[in-house]
Amino acid sequence: MTFSNPPAASETDAGGQEHAPVGFVESLAALLLRFRYVLLLLALVATGLAFVPAQRLTLERSIESLFPEDAPILQRYLESKQLFGGDEFVMVAWRQPELLKATGLQTVEKFADKLNDLPGVNASSTQTLTAVLQPEGAGFLGSLFLRIPAIRERALGFAEGALVGEDRKTTAVVVRLTPESDASVSRAETFQQIRDLAAAHPYRSYVVGEPVQVHDMFEIVERDGALLGWASSGILLCIILFLFRSLRWMILPILIVRVSLLWTRAALVLSGIRLSMVSSMLDSLVTIIGIATMMHITVTYRAYRRDYEREESLRRTLVDLLPAIAWTCATTAVGFGALMSSEIVPIQSFGLMMSIGTMMVLLAVASIVPGGVLLGSFSIDPKRYGWESRISAGLQKLLDAVFRFPKTIIAISVSLAILGVAGIPFLRVETDFSKNFHETSPIVQALQFVESNLGGAGNYEVSFDFPSLENEEALERLRALADELRNLEVDGQPAVTKVVAYTDGIDFIPNMAARTLTQKRELLAEMQPEFAPSMFNAQEQRMRILLRALERQPAELKLEMIDRVEEVTAQHFENVKTTGLYVLLANIILSLLADQLVSFGLAACGILLMMTLAFRSLRIGLISLVPNLLPIVLLVGLIGWSGSLINIGTAMIASVSIGLTVDSSIHYLSAYRRGLGAGFSHEESLRRTQGEIGLSLVFSNIALICGFSVLTLSEFVPLNYFGVLVSIAMLGGLAGNIILLPLLLTLLRGPEQNESLPEFAAKPAEPV
Repeated sequence: MTFSNPPAASETDAGGQEHAPVGFVESLAALLLRFRYVLLLLALVATGLAFVPAQRLTLERSIESLFPEDAPILQRYLESKQLFGGDEFVMVAWRQPELLKATGLQTVEKFADKLNDLPGVNASSTQTLTAVLQPEGAGFLGSLFLRIPAIRERALGFAEGALVGEDRKTTAVVVRLTPESDASVSRAETFQQIRDLAAAHPYRSYVVGEPVQVHDMFEIVERDGALLGWASSGILLCIILFLFRSLRWMILPILIVRVSLLWTRAALVLSGIRLSMVSSMLDSLVTIIGIATMMHITVTYRAYRRDYEREESLRRTLVDLLPAIAWTCATTAVGFGALMSSEIVPIQSFGLMMSIGTMMVLLAVASIVPGGVLLGSFSIDPKRYGWESRISAGLQKLLDAVFRFPKTIIAISVSLAILGVAGIPFLRVETDFSKNFHETSPIVQALQFVESNLGGAGNYEVSFDFPSLENEEALERLRALADELRNLEVDGQPAVTKVVAYTDGIDFIPNMAARTLTQKRELLAEMQPEFAPSMFNAQEQRMRILLRALERQPAELKLEMIDRVEEVTAQHFENVKTTGLYVLLANIILSLLADQLVSFGLAACGILLMMTLAFRSLRIGLISLVPNLLPIVLLVGLIGWSGSLINIGTAMIASVSIGLTVDSSIHYLSAYRRGLGAGFSHEESLRRTQGEIGLSLVFSNIALICGFSVLTLSEFVPLNYFGVLVSIAMLGGLAGNIILLPLLLTLLRGPEQNESLPEFAAKPAEPV
């Protein structure tokens, strides 16, 4: 059964004169229609002016920015960079027959020389197997000693797990990157040149390192965000064309979305704000808001066209929907604005971006829709299918079930809420950064090769107070600590795969070459000039031990291993700190997740406030949250129950989803209010709303879920998760708003109440 709006009052008075619009909304609708082509022209000019600056929007690629500025873990990392220099290492590894022969070592050295010539590479810090077995500063006597099999094997043991594998065929060249601020080229260019050299190497080579992983993550996010955004728009075009069989009504929704995004991007550039990994979802979320808004306009306009001409149908549509659209955009903006309370700068920026983007949708609708709908005479009306009546009938049957089985629905809802809440404690965080990429991606294949043949690909450090390099007692404690760390196990697995301490360099020099500690230190400085400064800061009296660990291991195990390293070190030295990109990446989701718990609570409170103001009723504000919170709580709880790990794409799903699904509640409550204001009973108003708004919600969910399906094609796994989880959240919101919301409205009114809900807009539209 399909419902139309009640018949309008007479269009003329006794003297045959037209009534003037009454009320703010009617006046605004009349104004938009009167100046529709002026507004359309202004929108076109604004779009043209925004095009160039919008292209300058760039992506913030700093992983440090994903932590609060005062976070202890970030402060440790920045302090280490200041004390010991930036430890951004890139490893190029391969398997080479006859590696240990003179010709094999020459091949390694020649390849290292090519890497050293690249801009952005700190040539003086490059580590190779050749430099260990044939050090330049060793002199004749040192070179002679290294020919002795026992000493040579000792040297190989020193390099094993870093520069040579147990098979004595796998090797690697480790280059240290110049600080990005001092480099003559971008990181992207340096990485590309390293990969080009690796591809041209006679042996199949693999490029790994945390800086490479971080770069690839941002590169994929930026590339896929743009490419899949257009692919999603193409799919949405096809779905909307299928639903309404009208070119005009296919183009308008996509035009609203693309114009809103263009204006938003230009505004961000002019404000000096950059995109981040978090805000890569901007396009997707603005698409949801824009498509959902246009779906309501399309369905409502189509219903009026059965009885009215084009302009009158659009006027009535605007009068009906403008308040709901305005409150929807304002509420969504407030919901996302709550993210600005975050201590993490990219999340603050994302909240501001989404607030701006949401309001741009409102501006685009107001300036483009009136002229876009009434301009020209091609493809005037959206069409309808016969099977739509079956969808409407199905929605009415759902409403019948709401009236017949309220206790059962409440019991099911409460049970689902309990299930969701009970699953939240089982949430686990994904710290294996390689899990952000598919198994077939080059970065994962490279990690598999390195971790299978050379040990761990993750680098970090543990630092502590240390008196001086002349203090033999302190050096002995350092030696004992290094040995203990090498033997450290957690759950039967080695906590680290490689330990490099300053004493390793001292012990590498045989007594025949240098007898005293001073002599060994001097010889080590000649052979490896940067070794001592990279391990010990004499001014601050800080020593560090470099560690390597497996990147691809369970989240809890990785964090436990880092904690155990810190505990063991604290037994030998004071003021112990672990840090490094490996540690930052292991904690990045924890940082985002902890921050989002607060932001989600603030978003819910902000939305509650806006809903209360919109309907001038705290009770309505509260019940409007229930159908939107329930699916989110259930979804997050099921993630916990299923054992799935929370990654970058799922950490923000709660805060994002509540800002989107509440839109449906506003349109549903607005339509319900219009029914009551027109004199219909509670049940009649719900049936009218279910038939019209329910159909819009079904259509928008179909279109958006199909559009978001393209995110499953991304190389970045969190984008896959985000696309799937947002689709599930939208389906949950749909179910909540067409089943749970009418039930809550029924319970709120009670069997004896007949008064209408408080209104937030003008009365039903009167004809001009």
